This record gives sequence, structure tokens and C-alpha cells, in this order.
Amino acid sequence: MQDTETPPPAPRTARLLIAGLGLLMVVMTTLVLVVALRSGKPVFRAIMLMATGLVLLWCVLGGVVMYLVRDRVRRLVMSVPGWWAVKFVVFCTLLALAEEVVTTTMTNCAPLFGVPVGTAYATASANYFDVVCFHSVIVFVPMFIGWAWMLSRWDFHPSAVFLLFGLTGTFAETGFWPSKLGEAGMWVFVYGLMVYLPAYCLPLDRRMRSPRWWQYPAAVFVPVLFMVVLMLPYFLTRRWFHPQDVHFPPIRLEG
Repeated sequence: MQDTETPPPAPRTARLLIAGLGLLMVVMTTLVLVVALRSGKPVFRAIMLMATGLVLLWCVLGGVVMYLVRDRVRRLVMSVPGWWAVKFVVFCTLLALAEEVVTTTMTNCAPLFGVPVGTAYATASANYFDVVCFHSVIVFVPMFIGWAWMLSRWDFHPSAVFLLFGLTGTFAETGFWPSKLGEAGMWVFVYGLMVYLPAYCLPLDRRMRSPRWWQYPAAVFVPVLFMVVLMLPYFLTRRWFHPQDVHFPPIRLEG
């Protein structure tokens, strides 16, 4: 198989899962937004408007654009010289940086949503560079390296990479608490879109083995292992040069 060819279509099961999660995301976001708008609680309303902005701009608009241009982007990425694993990690990082543009913008849009900045927020800081350098993308990069390592050994379909890293993000954001399962659709799309297009742009002649059944659930947690190991020096020293986990006071929904 030549590298100029495109990946095979996603398996039917993966397509159904992605469609179901997308439907869950839209339904839950709409329902909770309606409740928030009718609640009379400005902070709750602002948080849900931020979440809705993230869903519309990144998950829906971003996801549709990525899907429509995936073959053209693949040809462009394939034409760039370099080792595919490095290109994969760099591409994932660029998409993560783009996603944080959306979330940080939502945090700074708090006055448009009726509350002061810092009363409701989607990121740990209103400063984009603080967010990506100390809170989010710096932690994502080792996870992307973990996926590059797995993709150098096993031939995960791009749709599987989307779903599995989406589950990793869901675990990181919610801990899989039953009360937060309604958020799963949103988080799968938020994180999955960071890796789907880079995975779609991998060369097809890597001759990797097909993953066994147990490697699918394992792939949810391997990125976390890479993150813990590679970021250990950062975690041990971060309190010395950046002691603040969140730059805002705790959210009070009754406000």
C-alpha cells in the first residue's frame, strides 16, 4: 500500500460510537444550557455559555472542518520531510494549542456572559501563555509522545485514536464519576480532535501489527503513564516557580 492512499473507512462500530457521543454532546449541552438560562444564576449561565462556545467552535465547527479537509491536510503533511512520529507529536501539539485558544477566549468572554472575569472560567488563567505553558498543553505533549510510541507498534485506526484519547481526556476531566457521564460526549470530542487528524496523516506503510483486544483499553491509560514519567521533574519542581494551580477563586454557582 502506497503512502499516497488514504486510510480505510472507519469500522461501523467506531462510526456508531462517534455518532452516539456526538448526539450525547449536543443533547446534553442543549439541555443544560436551557436549564442554566432559566435558572436565574449568572455564574451557572456563564459557565454553560462558555461550554456551549467550546462545543460549537471546537467540537462542531472544528470537527466538521477537520473531517472535510482531512485528505488535503494528509497530502500536505505527507509532503513535509521528517520522521512521521515527530510530525505526529508536533501536529497534535498545534491542535492542542488551537483548542486552548478557544477555551481561553471563553474565559475572557465572561463579561459578555454577564459576570466578571474569574467569577466563571473555562481555564486556570485568563492568560493564554500561562494556560498552555503551565496548565494544559505542557501536560498533553507527553501524552502525544505516548501515542506516537503506540502507533509505532500497533496499527490503530484514526477513529480508534480519536475515541481512545477522547476517553483519556474524559478520565482526566471527570474521573468517570457516574454523575459526570453526561459530559463524556463533549470531552471525547474536545480531546479526540487533538489527535484524529494527525493520526489520519500517518504513512500507511508502517507495517505495524493490528492491536489485540486488550490493547484498546490499555491505550486509554498509556498516555497517562507517559505523562507521569516524562513530567515527573516538572511536577516535583513546579511549586517553586509556578505555585498557583488556578488563578481564580473557587466557582460559586449560587452567585
